Amino acid sequence: MATTTSPRTTQDPPAGPDRRVGRDRPVGGAELWWWLFMRISGLVLLFLALGHLVVMHLTGTGAERINFGFVATRWQNPMWRTWDWMLLMLALIHGINGLRNITLDYVTRAGWRFVITMAFYLIGFFLMVLGTIIVVTFDPSKWPGAV
Repeated sequence: MATTTSPRTTQDPPAGPDRRVGRDRPVGGAELWWWLFMRISGLVLLFLALGHLVVMHLTGTGAERINFGFVATRWQNPMWRTWDWMLLMLALIHGINGLRNITLDYVTRAGWRFVITMAFYLIGFFLMVLGTIIVVTFDPSKWPGAV
């Protein structure tokens, strides 16, 4: 006895709102470059932060030795000033861009999104300028007893 079955029809699930959080990977333009920057700077920050952790806290006598004089002596070497400045700048730019992405994901009104993003940019710019001034102009010889 032969039986025949009719093929089952498959239906697509009902189209509803997209429940994904966030945005897709950008395909071009400035957003792609920011997306790439976040990945690359994250890796560089990992290297810089782990190096900072090892040198400052795990070698020698540990964190007990860190004081103003230790930092003043360390910053006499341009390599350490550059290391600390790069860590500061990359962390600031990486963090500001992360906040910008959160704003793009969750703030729906364009006006508020613009205001919040500009506030992040202004605060980040101020902190970058202040950090650069401190790293570049710090002179340990002007602090008696520090070295």
